[in-house]
Amino acid sequence: MSQGERSLGTVETDVPARLDRLPWARWHWTVLLGLGTVWILDGLEVTIVGALAERLTEPGSGLELSDTQVGLAASMYVAGAVLGALLFGYLTDRLGRKKLFLITLGLYLAATTATAFSFDAWFFIAMRFLTGAGIGGEYAAINSAIDELVPARMRATVSLAVNGSYWGGAAVGAGLTLLLLDPAIFTADLGWRIAFGLGAVLGLAILVVRRSLPESPRWLYTHGRNDEAEELVARIEHDIEEQTGERLGPVDDTLRVQQRRSTGFGEIARTVLRTYPRRTVLGLALFVGQAFLYNAVYFTFALVLSTFFQVPSALAGLYLIPLALGSLIGPLVLGRLFDTVGRRTMISVSYLGSGFLLVGTAWLFAAGVLGAWTLAAAWAAIFFFASSGASAAYLTVSEIFPMEIRAMCIALFYAVGTGLGGIAGPVLFAALVESGSASAVAVGYYIGAGMMILAGIAELVLGVEAAQRSLEDVAAPLSAQDGGGGAGPDGASVSSRAATRSGFAPLPSLAQHTSSRPADDAELDRELGAILQALEDGPLARSELRLRVHGQAWGPGRFSGAVRHGLAAGVLREESRNTLRRAY
Repeated sequence: MSQGERSLGTVETDVPARLDRLPWARWHWTVLLGLGTVWILDGLEVTIVGALAERLTEPGSGLELSDTQVGLAASMYVAGAVLGALLFGYLTDRLGRKKLFLITLGLYLAATTATAFSFDAWFFIAMRFLTGAGIGGEYAAINSAIDELVPARMRATVSLAVNGSYWGGAAVGAGLTLLLLDPAIFTADLGWRIAFGLGAVLGLAILVVRRSLPESPRWLYTHGRNDEAEELVARIEHDIEEQTGERLGPVDDTLRVQQRRSTGFGEIARTVLRTYPRRTVLGLALFVGQAFLYNAVYFTFALVLSTFFQVPSALAGLYLIPLALGSLIGPLVLGRLFDTVGRRTMISVSYLGSGFLLVGTAWLFAAGVLGAWTLAAAWAAIFFFASSGASAAYLTVSEIFPMEIRAMCIALFYAVGTGLGGIAGPVLFAALVESGSASAVAVGYYIGAGMMILAGIAELVLGVEAAQRSLEDVAAPLSAQDGGGGAGPDGASVSSRAATRSGFAPLPSLAQHTSSRPADDAELDRELGAILQALEDGPLARSELRLRVHGQAWGPGRFSGAVRHGLAAGVLREESRNTLRRAY
């Protein structure tokens, strides 16, 4: 064992259990604001750049790129994202989440600002490569940090909302292109520069918030800094108690780990290929499927519209808005179900649903039934499900591999998926569209649908149920000692906590009234019990009841969900539209 990999000592910690039992508070919203909003920025920039591509080729644009140079710039962005993900993913696991999510955002800011001042093709292409490297590094650093800071019971809801927010930026970007491409408002050499300037301003605001965010306590205790982890979690607990007015109880779930400074490439390879081969196949299937579908449709949608429906390039952004909105709404609407119904069911539904919808769309497109707007509506329906599945792919890879290599695994699967699906998909679709044959394009859609369906089947067969389970239950740290919690190779559970998933047993007093309680949401009993206790002295208005039980600290949608469940189970009744009382 090398000096860098030498273990530092053994420590027993309750940090994971303490983080997972935290009530939702303003502190968590700050984490999401600082870490998650960068995807809005990414979606905004990528959409604007795609729409501005034709403008950059025009005389007077200040660059006058050739079509080949435009394609090269897009390819270099993808190449930068792939290489950036691998490099910064490895450094994220080695040097820490916080250091890298500051470095990657800093790189993005510098590169996108410089892009606004591009004076020649080579400089523009080089800056696109560096911008992609920053964004690729963000995927690894941000997803690993968020999953390690968010309570287990909310992990999918938050992760899907964060990754899906990319499409909020895409929708805004599509709308902005209508303004930026209007020659009556901006000259040919100014509009595209303003677009990159907007990205830099928004990124700077995110950087200000991000500087105040903490390092992942999970990373700290595995890398010889357990005292820092304990102090950090104590401060977080103190802040959340002040914010919620709720006293946090003790935990009795500990994990023993042998600390280390880093993990070598040899151990990474052994873990991915030998310890978790089924999980590796699953991750590849999910990432390649979603990357092929998304990139194939997204990078050629304007070409399809102009070739088959004669839609001018300046108006293509209008037709992207429904696709972007469907991709945004899907994770927001379905995200909670990934925590309650479960990962395996919902990921399979998302992949299989989008695949079969694409089969139907391909058939209708080849038959000449669809127009430009009906095709856009079909894309919106497809990506309502596909976006949830794609977001869940990042969550899955983050959950099913050990903490010490989490960021590297996210980077690895992102790189492979983007490299295979992200390059092959657009090239294939572009060639099919250029043929001018609707039937040929339909074949491309069938291929994309087949890859999504195969990924959905892979999830059914190989999926690991991680809903509301601690990360350490799903995949034990590589440095975990015997007796600690965690999952064995490819999902063999060795932790009693997995039995109750979220770590909380059902309340006995509710057992006879809540037989319809979702089996995968044991935390719901505790929340419903608090509501019933608050109503013992009589009915209360919903707003007052929410304050009494500190429902604002339960997490987005939790209070309303508990009320709905209580009404459905018959233990709550409505006296009026806004007043609730106990039913027994």
